[in-house]
Amino acid sequence: MNLLRISVVLGLLVGALAQVGVLRPPCDSPEAEEAALAAQDYLNAQHTHGYKYALNRIEEIKVFTKPDGDDTYVLEVELLETDCHVLDPTPVANCTVRPKALTSIEGDCDVVLKKVGGALTVTAFKCKTDVSTEDLCLGCPTLLPLNDTAALDLVYASLVTFNNITVNTTYTLLEVGRLSSQIVSGGPIYLAEYVVIEANCIDDICLPLNDTLAARGICTATGLTSSHTVDCRMFSTLMPLLDANSTLAAGPVVPPVFQGHTGSLSHKHGLRHHKLTRLHDPDLSGLLSAESAESAEIVPVAPAVEVEVAAPATDPSPTVDPALGADASNSAEIPIVVMKRDVPVAPPSAVTDAPVIEAVPLVPVCPGKIRFFD
Repeated sequence: MNLLRISVVLGLLVGALAQVGVLRPPCDSPEAEEAALAAQDYLNAQHTHGYKYALNRIEEIKVFTKPDGDDTYVLEVELLETDCHVLDPTPVANCTVRPKALTSIEGDCDVVLKKVGGALTVTAFKCKTDVSTEDLCLGCPTLLPLNDTAALDLVYASLVTFNNITVNTTYTLLEVGRLSSQIVSGGPIYLAEYVVIEANCIDDICLPLNDTLAARGICTATGLTSSHTVDCRMFSTLMPLLDANSTLAAGPVVPPVFQGHTGSLSHKHGLRHHKLTRLHDPDLSGLLSAESAESAEIVPVAPAVEVEVAAPATDPSPTVDPALGADASNSAEIPIVVMKRDVPVAPPSAVTDAPVIEAVPLVPVCPGKIRFFD
């Protein structure tokens, strides 16, 4: 009876362990790519200031499987800042990643997604956003704090220049996106990128229109307060959007309500760039750490293969070196006993004509390919 009870308990434990497994698909597999692009789009949707980010590399992926098909994906991804502002409806796939020479910004994110009914949904994430300091060139633009006084003077002066050439519309500052300086033959100059919005001006006081259809755009200014160039490009307010799978979104998309930072200073005082949202984990999943759930991981392995050899069976009993004594056999690892049986030796022609089966690596390939630069 006791043996029966033990057998039942062991059977239940084995069944419970079989309920959840952890798979590690290759980082460049279609499954990993789908999850990473879903994470990219979600992170960009949560990023309300600055610029969109594009997937550069999948660092790691784990898939926690369940019998009901509702799997959990845990990814580590590397993202790079593009030149598309978050208000720009241009799909990320059509945005240009900033080169290193223009001081690229990198985002490293851990993302948790659930796949229910074939649809992927982000449930938690944490991100770290930093300036890439590798391969910076002499004479290249250097990022300045978003509240740099001299660079902001260029922003205001160039905005006045732009308003002087527009017809029937006046714009005001919505957000400073990026400020930098560069040393040229004539001395230092400034470069500024900032977002403008259609405004209602009364007695030199301009307030943004409280309208989701108010015209918005991004301006790029270069030079000094007294001498500069400025170029502004308005965002298309009704441009159809494409999702990560290049399928048309449902209907025209109206720009989101944007709570801008008028009055020159960014809410990121002293910072040189806008950061991705740092943390979102409402359910405290515990899966955001790269070391999480390692002890409970079940990695698929190749099935055991019975080996056939032509040699006669030998005594499988382990031998003990008399010089080591009896204790040595007790401390040694238990040897693996391989049962052998005689088989007919194949003729040489059969061995030569046998198909060659290549070994399949058990360890998936990660991290994945680099899409832009390392």
